[in-house]
Amino acid sequence: MADKEKALEAAKAAAAAKPKKKRSIRKYFKDARSEFKKVVWPSRKQVFNNTTVVIISLVVSGAAVWLLDTGFGSLIKLMLGKFGQQ
Repeated sequence: MADKEKALEAAKAAAAAKPKKKRSIRKYFKDARSEFKKVVWPSRKQVFNNTTVVIISLVVSGAAVWLLDTGFGSLIKLMLGKFGQQ
């Protein structure tokens, strides 16, 4: 019985210690602002270089997929042409 009473008292104390909504929202934005100040943002040059690498990678990957698609498509047409006339 004593354990249940202690648990009930602890729950009441925790409920009473909850901050109000306005205060917790204000604290959230204050904490978020302080975290944004800690972020090390990339320089304009770094962003430009990274963007260039991504665009080049996309073009190369797209060309590779296009070549494979064209090659396999031609191969299938060739196979269907040879075996389809029998």
